[in-house]
Amino acid sequence: MSTRVATLADAAGRPLRDVVYTALRDELMNGDIKFGERLTEPKLSARFGISRTPIREALTVLCSDGLLRREEYGFSPVRPSIPLVRDLYELRITLELGGIQRAIDNPDIHHDHELLATERKAWLELQADPPAQEPGFVVRDEEFHVTLLTAAGNAELVRALQSVNSRIRHVRMYDFMVNNRIETTITEHLGILDAVLADDLQLAYRLLHKHIGESLDVVLERVTRAIAAMSLATD
Repeated sequence: MSTRVATLADAAGRPLRDVVYTALRDELMNGDIKFGERLTEPKLSARFGISRTPIREALTVLCSDGLLRREEYGFSPVRPSIPLVRDLYELRITLELGGIQRAIDNPDIHHDHELLATERKAWLELQADPPAQEPGFVVRDEEFHVTLLTAAGNAELVRALQSVNSRIRHVRMYDFMVNNRIETTITEHLGILDAVLADDLQLAYRLLHKHIGESLDVVLERVTRAIAAMSLATD
């Protein structure tokens, strides 16, 4: 077993699978692994000095994340499509704003304030003790947006958003590699929640639109940089 990997796993109390996953994910997202580079269980097992089982498990999760794709012999990085990312973000904005707009248009539609108050409490706790800068924060961020849309009362909009989320998760992780993005996100989420809970839906609409738009700007900048790095020829 690699001393470095074993030490990291022991110190953090994390399974080897998670340590390998984090290491490979960060290399993929920073462009350290080039397009066309083939990742195989034997090579990675030798590199990390561990058995193939945690390697295989980490690769499976990276495929699920959309960062790797399975080839006939091994795995290779997925090249993000900038036009597709833009299209999916446009759909995401339409769905999420639609939840607020339907309540603006129809005075008989009201957000579930109890659900949103519970969500607000959770984000206040995060604000008091922000987590480390970590791409995996995207999962908690998705939960916020799904909860907000769920509170608007249209289950079909929610299902559509969950489908979009699954398709952009691999690029949305880039959003949380930038310093202070998690703290900024927490503040913006609380602002949106406060506006909805105060029944100031016009303000909530504007804040949500701005929030998602800024996320797209950060994601596109980071993804473009990663693509450029991953496109460089290997030595």
